[in-house]
Amino acid sequence: MKFLDLAKVYVRSGGGGAGCVSFRREKFIEYGGPDGGDGGRGGDVWAEAVGGLNTLIDFRFQQHFFAKSGQHGMGAQRTGASGDDIILQIPVGTEILDEDQETVIADVTEPGQRVLLAKGGNGGFGNLHFKSSTNRSPRNANPGLPGIERTLWLRLKLIADAGLLGLPNAGKSTFLSAVSNARPKIADYPFTTLHPNLGVVGVDAYEFVMADIPGLIEGASEGRGLGDQFLGHVERSRVLLHLIDGTAEDVATDARTILNELAAYSPALAEKPRITALNKIDAMDPEEIAEKKAALEAELGTPVHLMSGVSREGVTDVLRALWSEIAPSRQSVKEQDDAPWQP
Repeated sequence: MKFLDLAKVYVRSGGGGAGCVSFRREKFIEYGGPDGGDGGRGGDVWAEAVGGLNTLIDFRFQQHFFAKSGQHGMGAQRTGASGDDIILQIPVGTEILDEDQETVIADVTEPGQRVLLAKGGNGGFGNLHFKSSTNRSPRNANPGLPGIERTLWLRLKLIADAGLLGLPNAGKSTFLSAVSNARPKIADYPFTTLHPNLGVVGVDAYEFVMADIPGLIEGASEGRGLGDQFLGHVERSRVLLHLIDGTAEDVATDARTILNELAAYSPALAEKPRITALNKIDAMDPEEIAEKKAALEAELGTPVHLMSGVSREGVTDVLRALWSEIAPSRQSVKEQDDAPWQP
């Protein structure tokens, strides 16, 4: 399945059917009177979040979604049939944006959540509706209201408990494959990861979801490399894991580069809880490890974990540190679910 996290769609609700001008004509009925029915209502366009989807690839092959219009009213006081609604099935975590790509119409975060994108037009009144004591044979009816046409953008932000950050070749994909059943592409050249990957991680009988995104480089906020477009997939994360390549010459500069790109993308993202880990210690001697760990702690002012995704040394400690940041939010959700029902 190909990954697509941004799609443009065109939606149009159905127009209402026109009212009918009709009179009752029946044998032995001298004054039948008006009997024109109302027009049917146009169909709506809805977006619904469904579980099991993690890509917008379906909207690459179909971008236009038009609901059915209502049928016109008919004689014998018959109302036209309403048009069928149309439903766009989108992944959980999708943002629905207006045509300017800035105005957020809705943020769909729960399975089954539905959002009305375009409301169908009402049907017009038939001449039966205009009958009165002073107007016993009205010869006018209303047309149905037209449907609404909109151009929208769908932007997917994956929902994960923890997000992986780092420069290219920092060992993010190797770490994800070591702690979960995910099998991202791993190679010895930059930008091996071209789209986000999700994995379910287990530690001490607890499980959480981790997202791996393509590496960032200096100037990513200005479009260099793959840019910072994938940072949206870790915006919903409760904690970030910042991996630093221990074999690099200047680990402090590498760490600061990532933090600068985070701040340039979103100050709120830069303020998220963050765990920092020095990776690839299996390829370093003890003196070099101690020296680079001290340099990182001096630069960042936070504790630095030591680990290796290949030998799995220190991996469990890093996972426990991540879970310690995730657990409080899980506990609050559990307390809300266990709360007694009140009218």
